[in-house]
Amino acid sequence: MKIKPYIHNESSIAYSVGETLDRFIKKKQDDFTYASGELSQLLRDIALATKIVNRETNRAGLANIGGAFGQTNVQGEEQQKLDVIANIRFTRALTKGGEVCAIVSEEDDEVIDLQNSSGKYVVAIDPLDGSSNIDVNISIGTIFSIYRRVTPIGSPIQLEDIMQPGNKQVAAGYVLYGSSTMLVYTTGCGVNGFTYEQSLGEFFLSHPDMKAPADGKIFSINEGGYNQFDQGLKNYLKVCKEREYSARYIGSLVADFHRNLLKGGIYIYPANPKNPNGKLRLLYEANALAFIAEQSGASATDGENRILDIQPTSLHQRTPLYIGSNIMVKEAMGFLAKEKV
Repeated sequence: MKIKPYIHNESSIAYSVGETLDRFIKKKQDDFTYASGELSQLLRDIALATKIVNRETNRAGLANIGGAFGQTNVQGEEQQKLDVIANIRFTRALTKGGEVCAIVSEEDDEVIDLQNSSGKYVVAIDPLDGSSNIDVNISIGTIFSIYRRVTPIGSPIQLEDIMQPGNKQVAAGYVLYGSSTMLVYTTGCGVNGFTYEQSLGEFFLSHPDMKAPADGKIFSINEGGYNQFDQGLKNYLKVCKEREYSARYIGSLVADFHRNLLKGGIYIYPANPKNPNGKLRLLYEANALAFIAEQSGASATDGENRILDIQPTSLHQRTPLYIGSNIMVKEAMGFLAKEKV
């Protein structure tokens, strides 16, 4: 038997297709606080559900699964058909994986007890963010947070397992379904982004060690509510316009956040008389993006407090959100504080 050592082929016909998500997760497993394999498998379960939702999203116009479902969720928002489909897919994947004991979903009024007493993790998820944009072919997303349960394994789920502040997250991420599908996540050791290669059915590392610019020239806010904004926020927006910053607002939280993460900018969803506590959800929207922001060098606040330090008091608690490049967030907070003195 003849044997020869493997020599890496550097020829043009043997170009590298990149590092897959599965391989990256396995390689980085030792970075996890609890490196026992369950969190790695949980991230793979989320990636699998993401592929299915990506497929459903891409064929929505052909399969008559766009448009409203005919019901409203706990937020009082009209559910889209794909909201329901995505919720089913992610719940099913997390149930079958066996690592999760409970799920908090935007689409469900109550905590979903998976009756998996050996599950070590709780997942909070917005299965399909910005779903009202589906019918007009605008980017949408998924946002997820992962917490380690605090009560003993094998015991029933308790409130303290669910109501954890964002600084207790062990992992968080989002998926952007756009011109390409990307999965971006952190386990507290930096932020990495993966792009889905449709023909191979794999996510490949495309954005390693993502870093948010310290400053930027993009502000993202729905100015339709301008007349109801606090004076401090109005003053800040006036300065942005005087500097000829770019106003960019897609109306899809994941898409707006992703753009500003790459290019530098600030995303603002303030409180107003109609939504005095803000509109975005703390557990499965703000916390996840704040964790990613801080791991990339950006910051996130509700206008007064660091998002990750807020102790949740209700399942679908809302919060104002100012998130993005450090310098821009800090300056915006200065304008808000000046008016409150």
